[in-house]
Amino acid sequence: MEEDPDDYRILKLRAEILELGSAIRQLQREGLEDAAAQLLIARKRALLDRLAKNSPATRSPNVTDIRRS
Repeated sequence: MEEDPDDYRILKLRAEILELGSAIRQLQREGLEDAAAQLLIARKRALLDRLAKNSPATRSPNVTDIRRS
């Protein structure tokens, strides 16, 4: 069975969003500016939303929704 390129992109974006969320929390703990990271995560979430709406795999009940993590 072949992987759908969109499925791979969705998984990759979810991983990147989780990493960015972690980086934002770390910046906030250290009292540093996190506006650039916040903007990047917002853009990646928007892209993930667009991909998820167009991917048949996201209609499966086994797909975990971590877009707002």
